Amino acid sequence: MRFPALLLVCSIFLTSGCAWLGGDDDKDANKTDTSGYTEADFFEKIQKELASGYWFQAIDNLEALEAQYPFGDYAEQAQLELIYAYFRSQDYEATIASADRFIRLHPQHPNVDYAYYLKGLASFVQSKGFFEQFLPTDETKRDPGSARNSFVTFNELLNRFPESAYAPDARKRMVYLRNILARHEIHVANYYFLRGAYLAAANRGRYVVENFQKTPAVPDGLAVMAQAYHFMQMQDLAADSAALLATNYPQHPALDASGQFQYQDDPHFMEPTWLNRMTLGLYDHPDPPRFDSRHVFNERYRNVSGGNNRGEEKRSWLSWLTLGVLD
Repeated sequence: MRFPALLLVCSIFLTSGCAWLGGDDDKDANKTDTSGYTEADFFEKIQKELASGYWFQAIDNLEALEAQYPFGDYAEQAQLELIYAYFRSQDYEATIASADRFIRLHPQHPNVDYAYYLKGLASFVQSKGFFEQFLPTDETKRDPGSARNSFVTFNELLNRFPESAYAPDARKRMVYLRNILARHEIHVANYYFLRGAYLAAANRGRYVVENFQKTPAVPDGLAVMAQAYHFMQMQDLAADSAALLATNYPQHPALDASGQFQYQDDPHFMEPTWLNRMTLGLYDHPDPPRFDSRHVFNERYRNVSGGNNRGEEKRSWLSWLTLGVLD
């Protein structure tokens, strides 16, 4: 009878809405009757809640303040405070939506740069993902949508308000995001090698070289172009890309001691071996070209051990165990 009893206890816990952890009942219990509050009373209470970190209560009262006094003296400031409260409560979608609304309604407000900054910051946090708070993950392999949105928002902030107090931090974050977006393009190019889509790989490499100059991904962009053009028998373009790589990045792992590009010529790299077929693809994977020289050109990765002669980092046990999702 132990198992049914345990199941009953678990069911009660789950259906109770996790009351022990502070559910809706607790939040409702802490609510103050605000009937009869003036606009100033509302705003004073909200300021105390924000200062104490009571984000959800502050959100409720900010929404109530706006509903009751939509054209009051504190209406615009309350909308700004609501963006901040959403951000601190980790509701990033609501943060972005509230910031967009404020920018649309008050494009000339003296603090509209703050709305742009919080919007970009919310997308920035979204781009890092939940698991990165607890496990080592490669953020360059994530969907770049949030990172791209954050970059666009920060760029708009800098274009409209270059002297904003938030501009220095926005610039630093844009450098980081630009590196992330460039490296993501290289990951896509490596995937195209695996699929035998050499023209698509070459286009991704060229896109990095043309649009992400001065990022640590540019050397790999040139290497991708050289190898892809070589596979397509476009030897002049391959030689030009390899020469640019050797001239500007002579320490790239794809170059030998004399600066010559080490082309991969084996046309059978995509054909699975008998061991790969017997193990349903778990072992002895195909070995297409794969370029990743972060441990050479990016300071954040220089302490990463290993790397083969083509600039590929050694995969850790966590990467193998999670099929490349983590680490």
